[in-house]
Amino acid sequence: MASGYEVKDYIGHHLTNATMCSTDNGIAFNEACADAGFFAIHLDSMGWSIGLGLVFLILFRSVAKKATTGVPGKMQAFVELVVEFVDDNVKSTFHGKSALIAPLSLTIFVWILLMNLMDLVPVDVIPKISGIIGEQFFGIDSHHVYNKAVPTTDINVTLGLALGVFVLILFYSLKMKGIGGFTKELTMQPFGHWAFIPVNFILETVTLLARPLSLALRLFGNLYASELIFILIASLGLAQLPLHFAWAVFHILVLPLQAFIFMMLTIVYLSLASEEH
Repeated sequence: MASGYEVKDYIGHHLTNATMCSTDNGIAFNEACADAGFFAIHLDSMGWSIGLGLVFLILFRSVAKKATTGVPGKMQAFVELVVEFVDDNVKSTFHGKSALIAPLSLTIFVWILLMNLMDLVPVDVIPKISGIIGEQFFGIDSHHVYNKAVPTTDINVTLGLALGVFVLILFYSLKMKGIGGFTKELTMQPFGHWAFIPVNFILETVTLLARPLSLALRLFGNLYASELIFILIASLGLAQLPLHFAWAVFHILVLPLQAFIFMMLTIVYLSLASEEH
């Protein structure tokens, strides 16, 4: 471990977000934001998620501009493989007609994958660098400098992604079915009798709300647990190396899988929302 404080403090430090909030005395950070509630922002989650989103955009745009019809380079071949993989899944799963679904699915898959892959960075590297910068340039004790580099371990990020999907579900439901059709879907299923309208409405509303909630909690739960295990392994000191390697190898499969599941469920939910009947 990089420092001498207790394992509990070590784990707590690594799982704490760099927070900024507004208080009666002005802008405050970290511990001073304990009572800020909803009106606070996690600077590290926002910074890393936006930064990785820009990496995705710049990388794919660069490859698209340099694409050739001849023998493709390694990067072009990789990007084409990812695009074809996503496109095949969209064509086989989404049964409506929309020019948005394929690029949306590609963005979701690659963006979440990049955020998940931050979980493979050794857990002490980024906090240690951040602590050094905080001490040298801002005079802040390194124990009070936080930088959680895996955005998908923040429930606010996964809920934000899921909320975007939920808005699209409502948009496609209203667009394809109309207000009357969508209302009928919520009130006349699964029991097609007017006497069951209250029961149907409760059941269908719970089902509708459960979709984005399950998306958010599934991604957050898997990545948070993964990061916690990496931190626990790191707390072992030199004995961590074989365990860290084994857990990292396992996650080479898990991290893309979580991005794929989020993408596929998004396609399925939007496909259901687009069914006119």
